[in-house]
Amino acid sequence: MPKIRCHYIDCAFLDEGYCSAAMVELDPDAGCKTYSPTAEAVDDNDWEEEEEEELEEWEELEDEDEDDDDDVWMDDEEETTYQ
Repeated sequence: MPKIRCHYIDCAFLDEGYCSAAMVELDPDAGCKTYSPTAEAVDDNDWEEEEEEELEEWEELEDEDEDDDDDVWMDDEEETTYQ
């Protein structure tokens, strides 16, 4: 029997990276119709909350970096002396 390598990480039929379903139905447009998420699967709402938190953290870091960059340029300008 052929082994089918599965790229879903939360499928109930996943067994060490391979599909363990007795029968698999594939649709070229929709993908695997046999796919069944496990009960442990993460809710989409959890992902959205995590993404929002990460986005806020990145924005804060960007703001800090911009402030630091401005300080560096100002220091360079202050050190320059014209004769």
